[in-house]
Amino acid sequence: MPRPEDSLDSKLAPSADLRNLAFELFQRACQLHQQSEFELAAELYRKSIQVHPTAEAYCFLGWTYHAQGRIHDAIEQCHKSIEVDPDFGNPYNDIGAYLIELGRPQDAIPWLERATVCTRYQAYHYPWYNLGRAYLSLELFSRARHCFQNALDIEPGYTLADEALQRVRRLIQ
Repeated sequence: MPRPEDSLDSKLAPSADLRNLAFELFQRACQLHQQSEFELAAELYRKSIQVHPTAEAYCFLGWTYHAQGRIHDAIEQCHKSIEVDPDFGNPYNDIGAYLIELGRPQDAIPWLERATVCTRYQAYHYPWYNLGRAYLSLELFSRARHCFQNALDIEPGYTLADEALQRVRRLIQ
């Protein structure tokens, strides 16, 4: 015999069809973003979110807004991404990178530190690199050096981290 809470869960949980539709919209939006069709990409990310909100869709919508020069809107989408999945590392890194871009490296540090320990993240070298950028702009050279080295330990071929590490070493000498 079905339990009342089972029927409630099935009404609240999105169907597989809705999740699939949301994913298809998300994938198409990603393609458009790569083609620099930012307005269309943003529209499809928003539609994907309407169908079934995901941390990825909010985060990628933020990337699209950033590409359009809408940094504050991008940060807002990252916050929404975190609300959906606090373990997803990308939006923490993105907020940190955006704050560095806004000339607020001190504010970026806690976001980037959080990104380095998120359980769901595939590119830990990015927050380590960005954390190094924040420390470098604050002239905390040994901390910056440590962060750039961490990025290279994770991703040895990461050219930006290697170049930044060489620059810091020249500054420290």
